[in-house]
Amino acid sequence: MALHYHWPLKQLDISNAFLHGTLDEEVYMTQPPGFVSSSSPHHTSTTITVLLVYVDDILLTGNNPSHLQALIHQMHSTFAMKELGDLSYFLGISIQAVGDSYFLSQSKYASDILLKAGMTSCKPCPTPMSMKLVDTPAANLLFHQPQLYRSLVGVLQYLTLTRPDLSFAVNQACQYMHAPTNAHFALLKRILRFVQSSLSHGLTFRPSSFELQAFSDSNWASDTVDRKSTSRYCVFLGSNIISWSAKKQPTVSRSSTEAEYRSLAHATAELSWLQMLLHDLSLSLVTTPILWCDNLSAIALASNPVFHTRSKHIEVDCHFIRDKIASKKLLFYYIPSTEQIADVFTKPLSVARFHYLQSKLLVTSPPIRLQGDDKTLSASHSASRLPASDCSASSLPASD
Repeated sequence: MALHYHWPLKQLDISNAFLHGTLDEEVYMTQPPGFVSSSSPHHTSTTITVLLVYVDDILLTGNNPSHLQALIHQMHSTFAMKELGDLSYFLGISIQAVGDSYFLSQSKYASDILLKAGMTSCKPCPTPMSMKLVDTPAANLLFHQPQLYRSLVGVLQYLTLTRPDLSFAVNQACQYMHAPTNAHFALLKRILRFVQSSLSHGLTFRPSSFELQAFSDSNWASDTVDRKSTSRYCVFLGSNIISWSAKKQPTVSRSSTEAEYRSLAHATAELSWLQMLLHDLSLSLVTTPILWCDNLSAIALASNPVFHTRSKHIEVDCHFIRDKIASKKLLFYYIPSTEQIADVFTKPLSVARFHYLQSKLLVTSPPIRLQGDDKTLSASHSASRLPASDCSASSLPASD
């Protein structure tokens, strides 16, 4: 919103916050029905102010700069507060303004992860997962430092806030935290070596339209242990990715169509929630959200109102999606698998395919501003030409 409308983005910090404070007054997030202000009985306004609060960290934006300053001044009179100026660093995420765009990254956080793992000097690799599985007797033995594995996987989850290209690999690593093996730790080290090759990478946000579209995909029976499928989707607002997910399905799907349909239901629910959020932010969508799917059978199932014995076990998901289609709140379109962006969340990919989809997610290296020039260049990392040999486990710390 701020980029599209060229609104200022201010950052505030409350000096002393209490997580368990007691409220003695009723607080209304919206005006209660029937309320009339005695001072402004006929009040209406075109001023929009958005306040984002995370514990004691605050972001403030809106369409009236003078109103923002008045609000900040009023908050100063009530709270012990620091005004940090224009947005630059928030919750471990660096925000770099370049021209009319924002570049979000967690390069310092990623460096700290490598330091924690003792892998600051490891050899980088071009992708987070290998397409070849290692199956040896030693690989199936339990890893001798499970606490280290769990700790590293935990911190990697937060890194996916600006690195959707890591989501599938981290999701896979998360599934073995109860009893990781040497093979699982090798997978984790591969992720860290990819992080080493792309330390400066992040997300680029550009001014764009307010059109919602999502890409949904699944990997049927991909887990060789329990044969559960995985649901994947990513959502774009205009050209900017704003939401993504990689999650194992809770039940076993009996067909690829069923697995795909469950993934479509998850994506549909996310689109519905985002529509409500945008409405609360006074943003009206001029076009119907689009959901792209590469499974023709799942699209046919969404359009066919007839149930039979092979589909009644997923009837709830069917009704949910069909209700959105019938009310014209959602459009379904087919997309070839070669152009399915959500494919990056479903399985290990070749270097060329991974980098192609990574660029579609707008995960790039930071732009470089030339001195005395408004133009920017992108610092490219030739990760595909980097050696792929592993770093030795001896460089890891003895304890977490």
